[in-house]
Amino acid sequence: MRVSILVTALALLATATAAPIGAQTRTAPRTPARRAAPKPPPLPPLKTETATIMCPNPLGEGVQTKRSFCDVLTGRDPADGILVDIPAHVGPVTITFDLHNRHMYSEELIKSNRAYRRYTATIGVLTMDNTLVSRAVVQSEFRRPSDLVDRIGGGAGPGGVKAVAPTGSEPISIQIPETEQRVSLLGEKLAVERLDGVDNFTLPGQPVAIISNVMLEYRPAPPKRTPAPRRR
Repeated sequence: MRVSILVTALALLATATAAPIGAQTRTAPRTPARRAAPKPPPLPPLKTETATIMCPNPLGEGVQTKRSFCDVLTGRDPADGILVDIPAHVGPVTITFDLHNRHMYSEELIKSNRAYRRYTATIGVLTMDNTLVSRAVVQSEFRRPSDLVDRIGGGAGPGGVKAVAPTGSEPISIQIPETEQRVSLLGEKLAVERLDGVDNFTLPGQPVAIISNVMLEYRPAPPKRTPAPRRR
């Protein structure tokens, strides 16, 4: 009788001690390792190039600078302005150009000390849906021939130059939204102060300023991937 009681007690003791040991050997379920998010591809480097423009009223090439000069006309429709095409790109685009006042040169006025002019020209940079991106202003004075930026070839004046010439130079830099593929440079107004009065020009179709050296800085869009041909 005592032997059976002892055997039973030993069995219960073995069961009691085995349970914690078994519990201790259990391992927690493994959490799958999270994969690191792939890094975005690096942005293409900035590219600076001469802009492709459509000038409704080209003036010609400068005799000294060899730049192409273009009249900025007043108007209300962006299609009537100087159109600047923007290549495929990512991110915003920066357009830069030199803005000049427009002077009608006269040797007679210089000799008679009546050539003084003070110009203030305002133009707008617009999207093709007529949204104003920014304005640009150039203000300068003319007193003597050295105030001209350049003379433009192809005219009937002495030396084969035109009477109209750029005077004053204002470097302009404007950021264009990423969504735009083309913008327009359109004149708004011009004030000309003379010794004997002031003239203001706002009617559509009038040349109020001149631009040159139009450049674009942008990040080229990556080439589109062509899908691989399906295997038959």
